[in-house]
Amino acid sequence: MEINAWLAHNFAVLVSSYRQIIHTPLSSVMTTTVIGIALALPAGLYVLLDNVQNISGEWGGVAQISLFLKQDVNERQVHNLADKLLNNSEIASVQVIMPDEALAEYKKLSGFGEALTALETNPLPVVLVIQATNNDTTTTENLLEYLSKLPQVDIAQFDMLWLKRLFAIVKIVQRGVLLLAILLCLAVLLVIGNTIRLAIDNRHDEIEIIKLVGGTDAFIRRPFLYTGFWYGLLGSLIAWLLIQLSFWLLQSPVQQLTALYYSDFEMITLSFSSSLTLMISGSSLGFLGAWLAVGKHLKQIQPH
Repeated sequence: MEINAWLAHNFAVLVSSYRQIIHTPLSSVMTTTVIGIALALPAGLYVLLDNVQNISGEWGGVAQISLFLKQDVNERQVHNLADKLLNNSEIASVQVIMPDEALAEYKKLSGFGEALTALETNPLPVVLVIQATNNDTTTTENLLEYLSKLPQVDIAQFDMLWLKRLFAIVKIVQRGVLLLAILLCLAVLLVIGNTIRLAIDNRHDEIEIIKLVGGTDAFIRRPFLYTGFWYGLLGSLIAWLLIQLSFWLLQSPVQQLTALYYSDFEMITLSFSSSLTLMISGSSLGFLGAWLAVGKHLKQIQPH
């Protein structure tokens, strides 16, 4: 019975604290919007970085080296070289692209098919596309140096070097997003703490009376904690809406960009688990900010 009464009381306080928030719509909307923006910034950047990693992986996340062979290398020498390279433990596969295949593919993808038919000879060399067994940058660079010194090779090019640099930049940005998230979480704590402090000041006389009649600090603290919880939860909902709206607006231009690279990539937004994490994080920050504010200011109010 005591547990049922405790649960009923907490539920009643939870509902009444929500009603107090909606009874002051202007200040509540301003507070929850500030919280929502603060939560949306790091969460949105995190999802954006996730999309960058996905799209770069779609464009080719495997380390590849392209070997452009000299023009005087005949077909037999090409296949002998390919067989030799396959025996190398650092090489996973070798794809041979003959000049006629390369020219046909270039005509298809470049849009200059009619202009290319005017060429008397095929200017493209034989290309060997080497896929390394290890995507480690140092190992791949060593392999690139070895392949570039082969007598049949004219140019050796590391196709994924730009992607490795992009991933390194993404890691730095991820660290920056983490630091930004910490700072904005502190800002959320301060916003909620200040809001709860104002609520305590407005109910100063009521709190004094409750203490005079024997009300405990836990009893007085409970509605303020639930108020902080509601602010955090509502702020999380606003953050979720802002993120969804932002990525919906970005979807069309991103699709137009990826279509130029013959990709059907679609941006991902917050998943169910990420959305749940956002809600839990926001409501927890709200609860914690209220707890800190109440713990500090409630002690200062003593009945005379």
